[in-house]
Amino acid sequence: MAKTNPKRPIDRGAPASVVAAKFGGLSRLSAAIGKPPSTVHRWLVKGHIDGAYHAEIMAAAQVPGNLVDGAKLVPLDFIDTRVPQESGTPAPSTARRAADPLPTSGFSHTHFTRSDWARLRSAVPLTIDEADLVRLRGTNDPVSLDEVQDIYLPLTRLINLHVDAAHGLARVTDDFLGRPAARRPYVVAIAGSVAVGKSTTARLLRALLSRWPDHPHVDLVTTDGFLYPNATLKTRGLMERKGFPESYDVRRMIQFLADIRLTGRATAPLYSHHVYDVIPGEVQTIENPDILIFEGLNVLQIGVGPDGARAPFTASDFFDLSIYIDADTAEVARWFEERFMVLRATAFQDPTAFFHRLAVLPEEEARGIARRIWHDVNELNLFENILPSRQRADVIIRKGADHHVDGLWMRKL
Repeated sequence: MAKTNPKRPIDRGAPASVVAAKFGGLSRLSAAIGKPPSTVHRWLVKGHIDGAYHAEIMAAAQVPGNLVDGAKLVPLDFIDTRVPQESGTPAPSTARRAADPLPTSGFSHTHFTRSDWARLRSAVPLTIDEADLVRLRGTNDPVSLDEVQDIYLPLTRLINLHVDAAHGLARVTDDFLGRPAARRPYVVAIAGSVAVGKSTTARLLRALLSRWPDHPHVDLVTTDGFLYPNATLKTRGLMERKGFPESYDVRRMIQFLADIRLTGRATAPLYSHHVYDVIPGEVQTIENPDILIFEGLNVLQIGVGPDGARAPFTASDFFDLSIYIDADTAEVARWFEERFMVLRATAFQDPTAFFHRLAVLPEEEARGIARRIWHDVNELNLFENILPSRQRADVIIRKGADHHVDGLWMRKL
């Protein structure tokens, strides 16, 4: 048995110590999970508990008598929620910073300034007003009608031209094969970081595209519904990696997209941000849309099979056009924190909300949690999985510090 080293310091405020304290200390946690004291001591010295053990510890916490009276263990306890002493936001690692510059080049994409892009609107009319925009805006995403005209109307014109071309190509293929012509949904994917504005972009495009006479039926599906249920994530020790590729039921997602492309009909699971989980038995039924908008974090990632080789199919194989919403990482971190604090003062106030306990915390403590969730979860996912897929997008929309789009890149055809 490995010997513990009592000379090494233990940070009593670190996540490992917080978890151990809820069990009553090192010895009681060791006994509850059947691990030697040396293993638990190693966690206490490091300050965090390896993710592979989280589900096991959460299960032990459900056994009556294992936790001290009044204690309740939650997934956020495994994340360091303390506010750094010297700076409000933890500095990203060198590896993360190195990946941040926009990697597009003149070889793969053409760059457009906002004014250059706005001129491509042509005669596309503005079909929504300020009241519509209020309903479509996301939390802390101040998109304006000027931006709709400059950015989103030209984008809908581009998509409309692509839809017409795709239908023409499909007719040619049907004629060649001697089969009846079939009108198949055109699939637009929207990718990007948490808090960058994907949902607002998706809702805006749906509203604008549905007002075109050629394709009035536009559906929107988010990948949140394809997350594994929390119970499954806990069993697999993935609650702290929710939103990472391994937390999704990729097989079901691919089947959904394949059904849409082949038949125009499919069902997608529904997700509730209020309870932070997939809703059991609830589905969204998609019936022959002219356009389907598919929005999510990792939709542009290349799939990997169980043997490490490229999967036979990946989500992007089923997309007709892909859009990546981009911004400087430091700005997205700030937007995430601002949105978190708005939700803390609104949605989290509901006692039935999953994150209700954060609503009653002191403001600085809540900000500390937001910063740690960003740094330890969302930023890590961004640099490991989301940002590397940016170059694969057909259109990259780049936002500035005030959320407003200041440039776009379009893949050369």
